[in-house]
Amino acid sequence: MKAGAAVVVTGLLLGAATALAPTADASSSCTPWAVSTVASGFGMLENLEFDGRGSMIVSETSPIGPGALRTVAPDGDRGTLVADVESPGGLVTDGDTLYFTTGNSAAAGLFDTRTGTVDTIDLGTGVRSTYASGLAMPNGLARSETGDLFTTRNLGVAAGLSRIATDRTVSTVRTDVGTANGIGIGGEKIYVANTFDLETTLTVLDANNPSGPSERIRIDGIGPLTMSDDLTVADDGTVYLAQNLAGRVVRIDPETGSSCVMATGVPLTSSVAFGGVGFDEKALYATSFDGTVRKMSQV
Repeated sequence: MKAGAAVVVTGLLLGAATALAPTADASSSCTPWAVSTVASGFGMLENLEFDGRGSMIVSETSPIGPGALRTVAPDGDRGTLVADVESPGGLVTDGDTLYFTTGNSAAAGLFDTRTGTVDTIDLGTGVRSTYASGLAMPNGLARSETGDLFTTRNLGVAAGLSRIATDRTVSTVRTDVGTANGIGIGGEKIYVANTFDLETTLTVLDANNPSGPSERIRIDGIGPLTMSDDLTVADDGTVYLAQNLAGRVVRIDPETGSSCVMATGVPLTSSVAFGGVGFDEKALYATSFDGTVRKMSQV
């Protein structure tokens, strides 16, 4: 979620239309994880991914001027992977290819400006190219086992979920998931979190039929006061959801609908992911609008 979006649409709340599962009480606490700082001093950080080569990649955005894709080493050293990226958002790696969204701005969503893209960069050669175009505010990004890409849009009349097929055609999957933001795929399920809706939910879709029947897990908290952002799905199917304004991470069991707060002290957190090559693979890492990368470890 872009920071500008929070300012522009705090009062523009879209209600969910489908039936909700029982409320998952995110006001309770799991055994808390310890929080530490990995790196700081960036601009607003939107998302993170691991490149499989020993670096973390983060998308850095700015309300003024272009953003960039930065790198973070395990010891916190910083670098630049791609400069001059217009409002970068979600990140996904597949082998040597990094997919990333551009044009993830509040204005693009509100005015339906379809200049957003999904670009790629070859992590071996550094060659950048455009994979798909014609998108409005592509925010979250996930890749299915079949190679389809799914991206979310959380502002505007067409907020929802889109698919970029392997032939690179773009289609709208559904617009009934509210102010769609965070997205993750685990097994045969797609999980989509909303941001500004009054009711905070996690929508569960069939990855093989994403436009078909859906289930919604209701999470404790009022959307504009918590502002759920991006999420990740662990190997065991557990979902970890960053809540930006609440400054916390919520753990959700999709099988039971139960949830709890497993980390606080992560202000303006925007995305979470388990560590990759060179990092602690049992720890969660988080980006923040305050320009900090944090690590959450079990104690």
